[in-house]
Amino acid sequence: MPKETYDFIIIGGGSAGSVLANRLSADKHCNVLVIEAGRLDHGWDFRIHMPAALTYPLGNNYYNWGYESDPEPYMGGRRIYQPRGKVLGGSSCINGMIYIRGNPLDYEKWAGEKGLDNWGFSHCLPYFKRLENRLNGGDQYRGEGGPLHLTTPACDNPLFDAFFASVQEAGYPLTDDVNGYQQEGFGKFDATIYQGKRWNAARAYIHPVKQRKNLTISLKSSVTRILFEGKKAIGVEFQKGKTLHTVYGGEIICCGGAINSPQVLQLSGIGNGAEISQHGIKVVADLPGVGENLQDHLEVYVQWTAKKPVSLYPSLKFYNQPKIGLEWLFRKTGIGASNHFEAGGFIRGNEEVDYPNLQYHFLPIAIRYDGSAPNEGHGFQLHVGPMNTDVRGHVKIKSADPTQYPSILFNYLSTPQERKEWVEAIRCTRNLINQPAFDALRGKELSPGAQVSTDEEILAFVAKEGESAYHPSCTCKMGYDDMAVVDKNLKVHGVSNLSVVDASVMPYITNGNIYAPVIMIAEKAADILLGKTPATPEEVPYYQHQKKNQPTH
Repeated sequence: MPKETYDFIIIGGGSAGSVLANRLSADKHCNVLVIEAGRLDHGWDFRIHMPAALTYPLGNNYYNWGYESDPEPYMGGRRIYQPRGKVLGGSSCINGMIYIRGNPLDYEKWAGEKGLDNWGFSHCLPYFKRLENRLNGGDQYRGEGGPLHLTTPACDNPLFDAFFASVQEAGYPLTDDVNGYQQEGFGKFDATIYQGKRWNAARAYIHPVKQRKNLTISLKSSVTRILFEGKKAIGVEFQKGKTLHTVYGGEIICCGGAINSPQVLQLSGIGNGAEISQHGIKVVADLPGVGENLQDHLEVYVQWTAKKPVSLYPSLKFYNQPKIGLEWLFRKTGIGASNHFEAGGFIRGNEEVDYPNLQYHFLPIAIRYDGSAPNEGHGFQLHVGPMNTDVRGHVKIKSADPTQYPSILFNYLSTPQERKEWVEAIRCTRNLINQPAFDALRGKELSPGAQVSTDEEILAFVAKEGESAYHPSCTCKMGYDDMAVVDKNLKVHGVSNLSVVDASVMPYITNGNIYAPVIMIAEKAADILLGKTPATPEEVPYYQHQKKNQPTH
């Protein structure tokens, strides 16, 4: 039989894979194959298309790998849940739909690493603008006309009014756009919602072009390994049903995300040679950084009761849900059409940091991670967590069996910096809400509760209640040091014809939700892979906090 060959083979049809499927197949001379382990993002399934239903796919394994960490040593041995999308569109089908680019100084930090000068903010900005269709309009910072529709919410609830007034009383500014000139401060959060529906990466990038004759998408297909001829990647082996398939390609691109990409590389002989050889895997390239440098954002919610019945608590009552569902089904409006994380912000938890190190999401309801509400009924909460973490973990295969989940360890709370910033986070959060603007609405503190006050009590609360913000990243980092996995063009060191394009290539996690940076990385990678001239860097001013006694420039 003739070999089945493609110019590009994309492993993973998630967020980054969706972008590449579109951009690479736009070249009619290129045949593109996408291999996706999950199923189609069915248009009829309200669980992934109704924004307010986001807890459904997070809690079951129909569209979700449902990973867990190993027992976390600084979290009382708890295993921390880590959902990842198992569906065309990947985790963009199960995330919170919050669109945050990160701070410009995140990308300056990337560019400060040896050899990564093409990843500074001015180099990334045109790709952010290329992907965006901000329905509120574009400007020198924001794009319009791109594939990813972005809705700016109304924040139409008295609790939002009190929140925006209270943060100003606490001494923090409002910002018109956390993705524009000034991230620092509080404002509305753009969402990947369009006409009342989740606008995932597959809807933005794949569905409009899925009829292209040079684009093939193989669903329910699990990659077992990448095939090599010496140091050259030549193909991919994958399981579909009971059949093992082999396909061959000019360029193999791993887009599995921060957990699956290092897993596939290790299974294929790329990683820490001493470790993978113990599983009987032939070492192709000894790259000890594969699976290391794992970074994530840990978060908790701080809850209060509401003195007045103004929260979204009634929407949780079973007798109200049919009406909410029907309004969304037929009109795509109402409570079901929002992710409800409509506002938040970024602040500095201390005066030593150069830019915000804490992120907030405000929610006009008191609700647990499992979707249940406190007995007190009406309430509200702030989700908070440190952003620029120095905690590092890992992803490592346990055997040569591709169906066995890898070992995942985040090491949350393992460093003095992380613990210090968590104490500051809880104290700053209380200060934000304990302002006069909230006096008429703020009841008692439910979580952690007034009894939690010392540093030790705060850290014990975080260890008991902290959950992942679902931002795993950095496990195949860009760079040229001993632990780098890919170069500045996202090519895997030590081999040819193999790239990685997803959250794993970040050298450092960005400030905020990571979906937007992943799409940007993929847009930039598409130009690299097609040999196009990179977008012209765009130099724009952006806000930088001036430290006390620091000379101006």
